[in-house]
Amino acid sequence: MKAHELRPTPGSHRARKRVGRGISAGQGKTAGRGQKGQGSRSSVDIPTSFEGGQMPLAQRLPKLRGFTNINRLEFAVVNLGKLNRFEAGTEVNPELLKQTGLVRRPLAGVKILAAGQLKVALKVSAHRVSAGARDQIEKAGGSVELIGPQTSDKAPRRHKEKTPKPGAGERESPVRAKEDTQAQADAEPTAPSTASAAAEASAEAEASADADGDATATDHGDTAGEAEPEADTGEAESSPKE
Repeated sequence: MKAHELRPTPGSHRARKRVGRGISAGQGKTAGRGQKGQGSRSSVDIPTSFEGGQMPLAQRLPKLRGFTNINRLEFAVVNLGKLNRFEAGTEVNPELLKQTGLVRRPLAGVKILAAGQLKVALKVSAHRVSAGARDQIEKAGGSVELIGPQTSDKAPRRHKEKTPKPGAGERESPVRAKEDTQAQADAEPTAPSTASAAAEASAEAEASADADGDATATDHGDTAGEAEPEADTGEAESSPKE
């Protein structure tokens, strides 16, 4: 076989319908779109869920009562009181229950319920066993074994812990936070130098204050010394007049 001899499977491909090519072709004039209306226009935007005006399925379903769970497991139920027909020490399993007629259809499995009272010790193997049935079996001296996958085998869902969002007053832009962090880091090494500078400034202020005090005292002494000769001169001048 050669490449030019390849053909699709007969019936898998059909020729495209050519519309608008004359009335004699069967799809001329309106080309299958009808006379008027939305569907006859060149740009038709009809959603896939449109059902001709009636209530769409997506809007009808929420109004129905309940729903059918497609993943629901239905078990064949066996009451505990019906197991008294077996002798003590018998291993009761789904196969034995089906042979004796206690279970007609195993369905998704066999479930033992606590209806009735068990008087013999049995080794019960089932897919599900209620808590009350387990207690009665163990009190009678028997044992319980679960077979098949259990719902507890599934790993529980882990929900992510939601971090509380900061309030309106606690919100801070990341740029501002980064700037504050950088400023704090820059200020830490310069803290000692700032303290030493303050100490030096205070020492200089004290030295200048002492120098000002000495200068003031000297000025007052000079002034007093100059005033005394003036007084003496006055007395000398006044004596000849007398």
